Amino acid sequence: MNTIAQQIHERLAAQLQTTHLVVTDESHLHAGHAGASPSGLGSHMRVQIASPLFTGVSRVQRHRLVYDSLQDFIDQGLHALAIEVI
Repeated sequence: MNTIAQQIHERLAAQLQTTHLVVTDESHLHAGHAGASPSGLGSHMRVQIASPLFTGVSRVQRHRLVYDSLQDFIDQGLHALAIEVI
């Protein structure tokens, strides 16, 4: 079974043609905080990403591309997403 981190990795790789991508589930660091999942997984993610689709695009637009790609994860309980575009 795929973890949420693996599913996010697959989605971003496919939709954003990534050249570098690391997805880290940091949910365990937020146990007891607002938005933390009861399982301790899948609510707080960090993404380090590079894509040719980001060339000539503002930081806000880059983040919007990532958020738009993951909207269904957000709708299903992804509470926090840290994005580092490299």
